[in-house]
Parts: sequence; structure tokens; C-alpha cells
Amino acid sequence: MKTIYRTAICAFALAALAQGPEVVAQDQSTSTAVQRRTSGSRTRHGQGEAYGPQVTQRQQAFYEDAGENITDADRQWMRIIYRQLDLDKDKNAPLYFPEENIDGQENLFRIIMRLLANNQIHAYEYLDGREIFTEQYQVKVRDLLDRFHIIYTDAKGSTDRNPRFTIQEADVPTNEVLSYYIIERWEFDTRNNRMRTIVEAICPVLHRSGDFGGEAVKYPMFWIKFADLRPWLAQQHIFTSDDNNLPTCTYDDYFTLNMYEGEIYKTRNLKNKSLMQLYPDPEEMTKAQDSIQRRLDSFEAKLWVPDREEIIAQKGSGKSKKGNAETVAADNTEAANGAEAVSNAEEKQEKQPKRSTKRSSKRSKSSSVKESKVSKSASATRSVRRRK
Repeated sequence: MKTIYRTAICAFALAALAQGPEVVAQDQSTSTAVQRRTSGSRTRHGQGEAYGPQVTQRQQAFYEDAGENITDADRQWMRIIYRQLDLDKDKNAPLYFPEENIDGQENLFRIIMRLLANNQIHAYEYLDGREIFTEQYQVKVRDLLDRFHIIYTDAKGSTDRNPRFTIQEADVPTNEVLSYYIIERWEFDTRNNRMRTIVEAICPVLHRSGDFGGEAVKYPMFWIKFADLRPWLAQQHIFTSDDNNLPTCTYDDYFTLNMYEGEIYKTRNLKNKSLMQLYPDPEEMTKAQDSIQRRLDSFEAKLWVPDREEIIAQKGSGKSKKGNAETVAADNTEAANGAEAVSNAEEKQEKQPKRSTKRSSKRSKSSSVKESKVSKSASATRSVRRRK
């Protein structure tokens, strides 16, 4: 028994020794892996990475692919619209306020400048009349800051491959960005039979006066692809009403749901001209803007054939409108007849006294004639008697 017991102990010991190096090696590899992650995170944090909400690659890929994987074969109709968002309008106020960074809330231009300074998004040249979002037309952030006289310094850890800049909050010209240009894509998706509006790009517009004052001049700064901004805009909550100060939606919701208000200044056309060039007269341009907006709003309604219930409802509404029109017309005719009757009565009343006066005058004339005849006959008889 003792021999068997010793043999078993030796076997267990040999098995433990055989597995020992693998277990130790596994523990060491795990610990080194953990240490590498920790050191990597410390390195990124030490470089002074962008302050604010961070976005994972998966989340960024999700927002970039949203609406981009549709092909022209899936579109039955599409139209490109250019709008100008005036920040003085109430609906566009969430893009401007707050002017300063308050409790982690930033306006749209501060978010854009922060992401550009940290080399997290790309800006593209503003080309009057055409927009090309390729690597060839990307703008260098340093040239962009120098062009618009924005003070900056090189950030810690900045390199030629990965240039990063530090801009003080007071040096961000957020009070001069008073409007935005946006590019909308209106399309009908045949995959789900849905009409939708997608914002493709955003351009901040700088309003600056000259050295001697005068009217401010508009300087379009650069184009930013909206798909690049969406991951960060989806994390910035804003409030859009003075009646509710709770931030209930995000910048992404604001643009996706078309909560802004903007005038159409151009549509993509063969001549590549703006509405101001096509319609120099302001009244004609306003009519053209209204006509384009009406066609956009009514396009989806014209695609569908109404069902039986909708036709019955339309007929009922038409009958009710017709009945209301008939009642109104009957009331008008009754009122007109009443007015005519009243006027006729008044005319009769006015005519009756005239007839009575005529009759009285005739009676007075006849009585006077009779009296005169009687007086003449009386005088004649008297003269005869006197002669006798």
C-alpha cells in the first residue's frame, strides 16, 4: 500500500511539474499584455489627447456608412439643395449658443475647431460653384488658421505627420461665425420606399468688417463632411426651446430631423449658377425659392395613389366644402333679397308722399278753379239784377 501511495504522489508531482512552466508562462504573458495596455493608455493621456467625448472606430464607421452605402440604382429621384442658415433666426439659435464653453456644452463652431486642431477630422477647400471632397482638396489646418488670422500654438506631441494645435477659447472667433452653408441631398430610396433629406456638408461663414467699419463681408471658411462630424455631434446635447431648458436632443438629431431654417441660395443645375445669377430680381428669386420648396415638399405626396378610405374622406370633405359653399351662397342670396326688399320698401315709402302731394295739389287746384267759377257766376248774376 505504501508503495502504491508513493507512486501516486510521484505521478501527481511529475504532472504538476510538467504543467508548471506553461501556467507560469501564461501568467507572465497575461501580465505583460495588461501592462502594455496600461502603458499605452498612459501614453495617449500624456500626449494631451482631445478633451471632450471620445469616439471609437466602430462608432465612427457606423456614422460614416449611414446613408453612404446606397447606390444610384436604389435611388429613383435625387436633388441637391444649397441653403444658408442665418443664426439670427430663432430655429438656428442652438448653433450659436452658448458662445462660451459652459458645463461641457459647446456650440457647433467650437466643436469643429477643436476637432480640426486635434487632427480628428479633415477640412476641404471652399470652391465657389463646385465642391470636391477628395484628398487633393484637403486644407492644411496651419494654413487655415493663418488665412483667417486665428492665433494658435503647436500642441505637445505634435509632429509633421500628425500636426496638432492649441487654440485658446478667447481666440476662437465664434462671435464672428453668424451663418452656415449646408448641402442637402433630397432622395427617394426605393429599398424602403421612403423620402429622406440628408445633410452632406457644412461650411462656417465668417462675418468680418473692414478696418474702417462698414457692412460685414462674408468669408466662407471651409467645407466639413457631415458624416465625419456625426460621431461627435451625436454626443453633444442641446436644448432647442426656451420653454424647456432640458437638453433633450443632440446636434445629430437637430440636423437629421431638419429642425433648422434656411433659405435656398442654389440648386445643382447644368449651368452651375446660383439663384441670384439666374434671377437677378429679388422678387423673382423669392418666387423661385418658394416654388422649389413647394416641389420638394409635394414630391413624396405625388408618388402615391390614395386608397379607398382616403378617396372617401376626400369626397366627404369635398361635399362638406360644397355644402358649406352652397349654404354661404344661399345666405348671401337671402341677404341680397332682403336688401332688395328693404330698398324697394324704402323707394315705395319715398314715392307715396310724392303722390299724395300731387293729389293734394290737384285737389287744391280744382277747388280753387271751382271757387273762382262760382265767384264769377255770382258776380255775373249780381250785375244782371242791378241792371234790372
